[in-house]
Amino acid sequence: MVSKNTICLWFDGTAEEAAKFYAATFPDSSVGSTVRAPADYPSGKEGDVLVVEFNVLGIPCVGLNGGPGVTHNMGFSFQVATDDQAETDRLWNAIVSNGGQESQCSWCIDKWGISWQIAPRVLTEAIANPDRAVARRAFEAMMHMTKIDIAAIEAAVRG
Repeated sequence: MVSKNTICLWFDGTAEEAAKFYAATFPDSSVGSTVRAPADYPSGKEGDVLVVEFNVLGIPCVGLNGGPGVTHNMGFSFQVATDDQAETDRLWNAIVSNGGQESQCSWCIDKWGISWQIAPRVLTEAIANPDRAVARRAFEAMMHMTKIDIAAIEAAVRG
């Protein structure tokens, strides 16, 4: 059953692969039903996987195998709040080592072009610190990182 509010992600024939990767990588994630095309369509044949329902971190999603020509960009991303360096490393490395790529300031992009912010809670708390000097030091430290180094953020907070 599709949720009233569901994120639809466009894929070029790899929606099921992506859904299985997300379910295996992120907690509170799963693959639900799969709908096969009832007839041929511009980028597929009758019986091909057309739609995959899945959850990522409890968020309902639909993967649509809509075909080529649609690309994702950083205007949409999943922001994942991590609790420690081990969790940050595990999620970041899972995405990057599975054909993804690193980006700046906690961002990485999976092999399907979906953007992820693997953002430790300590980082978001530091840059929102009411002491603007503390927030600035944490922010400036983050600006030089790809994957976030929690120890470096904590050192910046301490000054």
